[in-house]
Amino acid sequence: MVWIRYIVYFASIVAVTWALMQMELASPGSLKLHILVDDADILGTSEYSPIEIIQAIILGSCGVIMAWVARFCPSQRPIAFLFGGMALIFLIRELDYFFDRFLVDNLWQALVVIAAALVMAYIYRHRLRLRIALARIWPSPGLTFLFCGAVILFAIVWLVGHERLWMSILGDDYRRVIKIAVEEFIELIGYLLWMVGTIEYAFQARAVAYRAPQPAARRRREKRRQDSTGRF
Repeated sequence: MVWIRYIVYFASIVAVTWALMQMELASPGSLKLHILVDDADILGTSEYSPIEIIQAIILGSCGVIMAWVARFCPSQRPIAFLFGGMALIFLIRELDYFFDRFLVDNLWQALVVIAAALVMAYIYRHRLRLRIALARIWPSPGLTFLFCGAVILFAIVWLVGHERLWMSILGDDYRRVIKIAVEEFIELIGYLLWMVGTIEYAFQARAVAYRAPQPAARRRREKRRQDSTGRF
């Protein structure tokens, strides 16, 4: 039944993208990718955009799923804590505008540092358990999707969303909303892949947690068979 999930993933991603496109076509400006909140605002913001809201929902959902894995799949707790912590850090970063505007300026930076420090301290303390958890679940389709999402979020978005790049491409026709639109849609792709990876990882973690234990000799024999079949 795995292939049914992948069809659902494909249909869901297409539906979300199509809905956002139709929203903008039906009512130009409804995506709110560049709005001025007051007269003193020069650059504008996209934080009120439905795309940004969807991204926050995705990150919150990923955090909840990883919390479930950490609670009910103890053998995978270090990995779940790592990626759940990353989802929390991403969520804080996505909400930076609201922290700065309605709470305390640069509060989000302090929260990111605290969350990152807790994640790194936990991973360092349980580094052996992390290696064991990876050995139990690898190769993992879920972790592969998470890696692909991370590549898009950490590399592609940062490079393609560079303002000087779009100034060079568009020249005198440069408009900041174009750069923001491309950046946000690519970022949405990364978060959607992150969501798919989180769901797939949760399924696999549950299977590993409830799998009947095998003798060490049998595990080594199966590993040798997998290694031999994987060779050219």
